[in-house]
Amino acid sequence: MSSTLPLPFFGGTCTKAAFSFSLKSSSPLVPFQRLHLFGSTSRTTTRIRSSLFHSLKAKATAELVQDKESGVVATGKPVVEHSRTFVEARSEQELLSGLRKEVDAGRLPPNVAAGMEEVYQNYRNAVFQSGDAAAVGVVLSNMTVAFDHWLLDVEDPFVFEPYHKALREPFDYYMFGQNYIRPLIDFRNSYVGNLSLFYEIEEKLKQGHNVVLISNHQTEADPIIISLLLEKTNPHIAENMIFVAGDRVITDPLCKPFSMGRNLLCVYSKKHMYDIPELAEMKRKANTRSLKEMALLLRGGSKIVWIAASGGRDRPDPFTEEWYPALFDSSSVDNMRRLIEHSGRKRNWRKKNYHLSWGWIINSTTNQLPRNCRCL
Repeated sequence: MSSTLPLPFFGGTCTKAAFSFSLKSSSPLVPFQRLHLFGSTSRTTTRIRSSLFHSLKAKATAELVQDKESGVVATGKPVVEHSRTFVEARSEQELLSGLRKEVDAGRLPPNVAAGMEEVYQNYRNAVFQSGDAAAVGVVLSNMTVAFDHWLLDVEDPFVFEPYHKALREPFDYYMFGQNYIRPLIDFRNSYVGNLSLFYEIEEKLKQGHNVVLISNHQTEADPIIISLLLEKTNPHIAENMIFVAGDRVITDPLCKPFSMGRNLLCVYSKKHMYDIPELAEMKRKANTRSLKEMALLLRGGSKIVWIAASGGRDRPDPFTEEWYPALFDSSSVDNMRRLIEHSGRKRNWRKKNYHLSWGWIINSTTNQLPRNCRCL
């Protein structure tokens, strides 16, 4: 797994041995996970992926801006006849040759096709490391669905509202994400600690309380991983958690189908507010709308919201290359505090609304992640 890549990518070249450690906290009630992921052995670089994202982001953001400014959802568009090239693939060769077919037909941009092929190779390598006898079939099945929906979004791009509710029909994007990431998790060596706390959270949600999980963030697959590790014991939390999401996962064509299966509050990160200077004002207005949506949700009660208060994923130190948990942005924490205080559900948010830190413990032979977590 590489934390520099977005959700569909799990490639890396680190060869250092895996490590295991524990989190010490002054509170025994920290939601705690120990996670082991199967990592890709692929030596491919992120050059294609980076080029793909940056070449499409400006266009995608501009289109998203236009839709948001007009206040009109992208509906009423001419019906696009969807190609069945990938759905009909019965082997790896047919699937990959389908990329060339779609590029030649002008239905798929060459850079998107290159990114899709890179995803396939990284995903295939990672799943094969699991030792699952059915790995070949799993990879072909999951990647066939992924290719088909990436092409579908190129043909008819989906536009996210400030508050996006997971799409479960006619195609179940939630289960698509679950099934795609599931083979990458070594469940035999992964567990959720303090499980009783999640049962308590479910009871509080039933009583109308709001719950906010404030955590660090390592990979864009975090929302799906959380759901996978809770789906058997706490399916209500797994399926109803609302994630505060940055613009990358709602504009990158290779991330969008996974994002469509999650409940999202879409915001623009302050770190990238001025990446395209002429869009900065629009981004601020969009964030204001998203905050209003969050306020309305919290007033209704029984909501569980996850936010990475550092504003993005954890990064390695540029000099030591050691991974460390990014510091929380105090303004993000204060915004959540104010929203809770004005939700009207309970007057004393400290006693009646539960703000919890999420401690991640990652053990992987292909990635070095934080040796400690900063808990709020």
